[in-house]
Amino acid sequence: MTESPAFPPCPRDVDELEDQLSTPTERVVAALRDLPGDILILGVGGKMGPTLARMARRAGDAAGIRRRVIGVSRFSSADARDRLESWGVETIAADLLDEKALASLPDAENVVFMAGYKFGAAGNPSLTWAMNCHLPALVAQRFRHSRIAAFSSGNVYGVTPVDRGGSRESDIPAPVGEYAMSVLGRERILEHFSRTLGTPMTILRLNYAVELRYGVLVDLAKKIHDGESVDVTMGAVNVIWQAEANAMALASLAHAASPPWTVNLAGPEVLQVRDICHRLGELLNRPAMIDGAEAPDALLSDGRAAYPILGRPEMPIEQMLRWTAEWVQRGGETLQKPTHFEVRDGKF
Repeated sequence: MTESPAFPPCPRDVDELEDQLSTPTERVVAALRDLPGDILILGVGGKMGPTLARMARRAGDAAGIRRRVIGVSRFSSADARDRLESWGVETIAADLLDEKALASLPDAENVVFMAGYKFGAAGNPSLTWAMNCHLPALVAQRFRHSRIAAFSSGNVYGVTPVDRGGSRESDIPAPVGEYAMSVLGRERILEHFSRTLGTPMTILRLNYAVELRYGVLVDLAKKIHDGESVDVTMGAVNVIWQAEANAMALASLAHAASPPWTVNLAGPEVLQVRDICHRLGELLNRPAMIDGAEAPDALLSDGRAAYPILGRPEMPIEQMLRWTAEWVQRGGETLQKPTHFEVRDGKF
């Protein structure tokens, strides 16, 4: 992580940030130009959903394609729904576990499946399994004639030696804890219906998306800014800028297959948590207080298989760190949703 004088300025506010996170790449525009049909995003109200939906809308417009982009969520926040509508994304309020509500959704040739349950999983395991395994079965049958890009997680792998460079798609999953097991269950359910119904799918093992309101870098920056210590037992991480994860997910629709194409979405570097903390401390003008010692293994994903097909993430880690430090230092809005990336026992 070296100094560089030539990084773009940090977004000044949420509007500028969301504009940056939803700007489509040329690869996404080209992929969606050649992809017929509307795009339905299930679970659009989460951390990534709004900017992914807006990117889909903007990419279609840039490609000159007339299509509907429709976001489905329970929409506990009316502001989130209004914001999507202002961007040209149609919205539908629905509980996806309600089979009548699911059946009433419009058909779409392309589905991005983002709904899932993680935080609180240890305290409500039955809902975890319902959301992460039962719901995928319902969605796979309801949208059997669609292409489906389904989000998964690198948690399905378990930890891997840091010096190996991250888990690969060919590795045998070894999930730890009910959340990770249920996410692997999601994948297996989707694969079953892809094989039996012939539905083309991609399964996207994400690890970890970051932006300025949430993510591993925000978690670390806030601790350092607030004078809290950082446990470095989980001593290494991958991060990928959310805009690039959005772009890769949307571009993956053009590569959906039966059986599913399963691929890691991860940044190109294995980052040492201790190094990140010290650099953030420099940028924040605060000492980074470190606890513990690094374990020889960590939850890491090797994302290289995706790059020739979906594009290589290009946002430099130094730019992410500078933007994060500036955003936190000036009191920028955060989502108050820690990633708990340091958890090693699978209890979220």
